[in-house]
Amino acid sequence: MKKFAFLTVILWVNDACSQLSTNTGWLASFNTFHVAKKWSLHLDVQFRTTDDWEQLQTLLVRPGLNWHVRPNQVITLGYAFIPNRFSIGTENALVAEHRMWQQFIVNQKLRRSSLQHRFRLEERFIPKVALQQGEITNSGTKFSTRLRYFARAVVPISGEGPFKKGAFVALQNELFVNTTNLSNVNGMIYDQNRLYGAIGYRAASNFDMELGYMWQNVNRASPVADIDNHIIQLATYLRL
Repeated sequence: MKKFAFLTVILWVNDACSQLSTNTGWLASFNTFHVAKKWSLHLDVQFRTTDDWEQLQTLLVRPGLNWHVRPNQVITLGYAFIPNRFSIGTENALVAEHRMWQQFIVNQKLRRSSLQHRFRLEERFIPKVALQQGEITNSGTKFSTRLRYFARAVVPISGEGPFKKGAFVALQNELFVNTTNLSNVNGMIYDQNRLYGAIGYRAASNFDMELGYMWQNVNRASPVADIDNHIIQLATYLRL
């Protein structure tokens, strides 16, 4: 377990003004569909709620094309369509952000456990929202790029040999840093951090489901308070 200790050693940037606490729910489906020896399709779909699970905050649809460089290394090129809920005064509406993204994944086996490192670069086209005639509209886009580093460990709870079925513990952390056009986001390099732990069950060698808790710290431009988001997430993982 010492090899997983770095998951608890996080670059934790939590400004003193962090004071807005929210409670949300995330439903996520992560899917991989093999179409050739070295090629597969990626698709994840997520639904995220507003505070206290009142309504939809974010819909995320993220397809991609995977190239399996080696059995444990994957390069992906993709696009993401992400309607987010924006509020101005008493009005609110879903307005979409569009992203292009590229990532490199390295998977490691540590006895029966697995460890994944993911490096993702995003080109973000962020909507400029405005209130016009009582409705929230998109008046253009702002461009920024962001780098994300993700580490995830899956540790079987019991059993011997290759892990094909049974209960497991999942531990992960993801750090987000802004890399260009900082003024179009929060004005700072540090964007957010997501720390997560879950209990899961591998129903078959190609299908996992899990329920977990995520702590998300979002760094926002002053004088707006940062967000400490407490998330209950239900997720499935399908590999065909």
